[in-house]
Amino acid sequence: MAISKEIFGQTKDGQTAHLYTITNNNGMMAKFTDFGAILVSLEVPDRDGKAEDVVLGFDNLEDYLGNLFCLGATIGRFANRISGASFVLNGTRYELDKNDRQNTLHSGFNGFHKRLWEADTYEDELGQIVAFTYTSEDGDQGYPGTLDVTVRYIVTDDNTLIIEYEAESDKDTIVNFTNHSYFNMAGHDSGSILDQKVWIDADYYTYVNQESIPNGELCKVEGTPMDFRVMKNVGQDIYADFELTKWCNGYDHNWVLKTKENEVSLVAKMVDEKSGRAMEVYTDLPGMQFYTSNGFDGRTKGKNGAHYVKHAGCCFETQYFPDAINIPSFKQPILRAGEEFSTTTVYKFITV
Repeated sequence: MAISKEIFGQTKDGQTAHLYTITNNNGMMAKFTDFGAILVSLEVPDRDGKAEDVVLGFDNLEDYLGNLFCLGATIGRFANRISGASFVLNGTRYELDKNDRQNTLHSGFNGFHKRLWEADTYEDELGQIVAFTYTSEDGDQGYPGTLDVTVRYIVTDDNTLIIEYEAESDKDTIVNFTNHSYFNMAGHDSGSILDQKVWIDADYYTYVNQESIPNGELCKVEGTPMDFRVMKNVGQDIYADFELTKWCNGYDHNWVLKTKENEVSLVAKMVDEKSGRAMEVYTDLPGMQFYTSNGFDGRTKGKNGAHYVKHAGCCFETQYFPDAINIPSFKQPILRAGEEFSTTTVYKFITV
């Protein structure tokens, strides 16, 4: 295994961002940048040993400075939506950015994916590691507490990418980190993923309105396009006559996982039958937003001149449920002062 570092570009305020490359001993290569703690590329082999980059992204830092679709991004402090761009904690109301109609999405206008992080590289018994750290001051993005965050990417020799999140705060606060990579098992520049297959181990999803805000209701996937309990083509039901998918022009919803607290378990799988390349998703979090890049229209220019068309990739955003802090029946994303937040998500690449 090997790890290297190079200059990736300059931020708007003149700081230098770097690109870190990890190559394992089994045909996998991953690239990360300290700008946004972003996963830039991930090359993994198919059944014949041919490697392709399976995550959508950009060639240069300049494009990541905008990154409207959060390609590869570490999302924080709070992934997904918060209704009314506000929440109450310990009797105090906190006001947030309204960047998604009247709601907050992915922490507003200045998310963690638009910040320069500190970086460290090392190796342990699991593999090669790039660890990104950031301190978010009290009141940053509207949230209480000075929050110290670590996002640790671990590349193993069995072609697994492990993402470990840790955080501590000096005040009670809320946290909900996720990785917003768009995956395409045929390669980032291969077009739509509608013919690729997905399995999600969930009997329920969270109902949402036309603004993608839940009301607390958990709905059965059975008999709906939301049923991925048996692996199927992503495109099989994506345009069915079903109001939730019609509102989003595809999938952009939270599935209720069967995970247990502090136990990392298999929750989803994605397969490209042509190449034999497949990915398994593991997490210890209660929810996962499955998003099929409904907003792409071919104008977003990615790596190596690729133009990302509608449904060019899909995200498996492990998370607490959207708007959980405003819905008491949902598992609460509260981090108490002095306690340690810790969670793990795993993307494991295999061939079939």
